[in-house]
Amino acid sequence: MNQIIAFQGVAGAYSDLACRAAYPGWTTLPCPSFEAAMAAVRESRAELAMLPCENSLAGRVPDIHRLLPDSGLHVVGEHFERVEHCVLAPPGATLETIRRAHSHPVALGQVLNLLRDMRWQAVIEADTAGAAQLVAQRGGVEDAAIASSLAGEIYGLQVLRRNVEDEAHNTTRFYVMSREAALPPVTAPGCITTFVFRVRSVPAALYKALGGFATNGVNMTKLESYMLDGQFTAVQFLCDVDGHPDQPPLRRALEELRFFSREVHVLGCYLAHPYRQQQAAAAE
Repeated sequence: MNQIIAFQGVAGAYSDLACRAAYPGWTTLPCPSFEAAMAAVRESRAELAMLPCENSLAGRVPDIHRLLPDSGLHVVGEHFERVEHCVLAPPGATLETIRRAHSHPVALGQVLNLLRDMRWQAVIEADTAGAAQLVAQRGGVEDAAIASSLAGEIYGLQVLRRNVEDEAHNTTRFYVMSREAALPPVTAPGCITTFVFRVRSVPAALYKALGGFATNGVNMTKLESYMLDGQFTAVQFLCDVDGHPDQPPLRRALEELRFFSREVHVLGCYLAHPYRQQQAAAAE
């Protein structure tokens, strides 16, 4: 194992932070796009890829849904990373000297209270860590970046304020991708199975396709639809369900799903992250 994990973004991005948290001691490989991160794994330049799939505030990451089925990779894990935005600025700057805040538009949308209270101008950049890099290169005391503390360490910026996000539950979920499937033992508790499917064009096809999960007592934790190739009639679904595909209840449910579907592709089975289990326990 080469112990290299790829991610989309530049050094210091939240995906970089997620890689370091989930795989301490591994080398992180910045990639310009999700496709490039997947290619790094396919071409054996990296062992794994850390790819964001959804955020508790911003919702799903659309490109991931489109890329997963044809990536040639398998989902072998999940990771939840708390997003803790920091105000980063060059040495000498203070909250009072700042006039502009640079970041990705999603991050800027998550610190609206800060922008309003400080009366800062929001400046859109390609990503959070890239904003930190830009602010460091520019210098001066009037520009700050909204990014991770890791980005501040990498680019030599000081943290003027931590945890400036509007919502404390701001968390991003990631899929961990690999060239080879790594199914946990069928008896392992807390398994999650991820798959995509397309139903046949017949009345009540989706209702019938999903009925097997209800009758077999399989809990579905994620169901999202998206168009294929720009066609309004070609819809694909991405699902996460509790269970292992070799356990009888899920096996029967998938068999029924295949009967009513044009295509079913299991992307992977993996153990639930502790964060998921903590949330489930807190909800009870």
